[in-house]
Amino acid sequence: MNFINMKKKILFIITGLVVFGCVNLKKETPVLALKKQPNIIYILADDLGYGDLSSYGQQKFETPNIDKMVANGMKFSQHYSGTSVCAPSRSSLMTGQHTGHTPIRGNKEHGQEGQVPLTGSYITIPEVLKKAGYVTGAFGKWGLGYIGSEGDATNQGFDEFFGYNCQRMSHRYYPTHVWHNQDKVLLEGNDWTKKSTYAPDVIQKKTLNFIESNKDKPFFAYVPFILPHAEIIAPEEDMKKYIGKFEETPHTINSDNYTSDYGPNLVTKHYCPQETPHAAYAAMVDKLDRYVGEIVNKVNELGIADNTIIMFASDNGPHDEGGADPEFFNSAGGLKGIKRDLYEGGIRSPFVVVWPNKIKAGSKSNHISAFWDVMPTLADLAGVETPSQSDGVSFLPTLLGEDHQKEHDYLYWEFHQRGGRKAIRKGKWKGVIYNVLNKNKATFELYDLDVDPSESNNLASLFPEVVLELKTLIKEARVESPLFPFENK
Repeated sequence: MNFINMKKKILFIITGLVVFGCVNLKKETPVLALKKQPNIIYILADDLGYGDLSSYGQQKFETPNIDKMVANGMKFSQHYSGTSVCAPSRSSLMTGQHTGHTPIRGNKEHGQEGQVPLTGSYITIPEVLKKAGYVTGAFGKWGLGYIGSEGDATNQGFDEFFGYNCQRMSHRYYPTHVWHNQDKVLLEGNDWTKKSTYAPDVIQKKTLNFIESNKDKPFFAYVPFILPHAEIIAPEEDMKKYIGKFEETPHTINSDNYTSDYGPNLVTKHYCPQETPHAAYAAMVDKLDRYVGEIVNKVNELGIADNTIIMFASDNGPHDEGGADPEFFNSAGGLKGIKRDLYEGGIRSPFVVVWPNKIKAGSKSNHISAFWDVMPTLADLAGVETPSQSDGVSFLPTLLGEDHQKEHDYLYWEFHQRGGRKAIRKGKWKGVIYNVLNKNKATFELYDLDVDPSESNNLASLFPEVVLELKTLIKEARVESPLFPFENK
């Protein structure tokens, strides 16, 4: 073989190796520049409003630990929950799909304890991360499938689950039991009438133990707290800080006692009595904030902070149940609507992300993102492909301060109670339809969020071409669900 032919052969081999290597790498993934897979902690509050954190404008109490996350990480101003109530919002998060595609689109109960389950055909975040070698754990409220079903957390990719399987049961902070995988764990002294063991305290210990036990391997900890969802109650020692600080209107029911009458099958109007609901609500958010601080401190104590990314968000807007008073606390942060609304107050979420030496401390982002973006972002962090089912767009470039962030064409939400509701956002434009199931009452509202984030000025009559475009997108955005039908109205 002459020198020229040998040179060509060597060049061919080198070229083949480069091409072979490239096709096996994930394209355009910033994580390629990272040295190793980071630990991931995703913390989810329950019914915490956009304005319930002092770093997001709360004036009546402070949240110093989450505020410290804001100071040390990135604060998002335009991040959205999956929708405006618990189960479908969490389904959106776990499957990386908006509520026009995700299988669970409403709070639908199953038997005495549990909800209609996710099916095994849908890929979830923990399943994606397990394939990348992560240990996965969930600690708090699940609500996406009763024990033993396909939707059980341990059948959806979690190695360990500890907490409330059923969201109805999580309406009580002193339940008789929680679950560890498929085993019922009795809580000492609790019988639906006694307030002995505060379940979130027990769950928090398991969370911290999981982090410590897995500090030497990549782990994913999903921490869906039940605070500050109703019932409105906190341990007495946590209440002392706020008793007498606010004017109060007691939340009363047919009994002044903590009683089983509104027990595991309670309905909304029967949340526990509370003499000082304002103090109780502030104490609950305060306790949530301290739990977050304990998680951050644990990561720091273990020396794994530089390789751990921590995210904090809320599943939907603030509620007004059991004595909660979102107007008093300005819990929606000046935005229109609360839980169950598809106005901004019902779906816009506080969102904070911390990752030392990767995310610039004290940075802010107005990137428009939503729960279904979390799956592709975490897949990028782990260095694996995002499942094709996802509607999400990775916001990892934003976190790393890079300038090639892809934007959504639009965001879509639907809600299947109170006559049916739909909403869409495309750029600055927000479209909202209420009374979807009644053609005679359904009206389309249009808002320019750039100048009117409080959605006070309906512009539908002035921009008919925008209305037509958004209506067309709404029809294209969803597939019909036999469990949650809208019949493409």
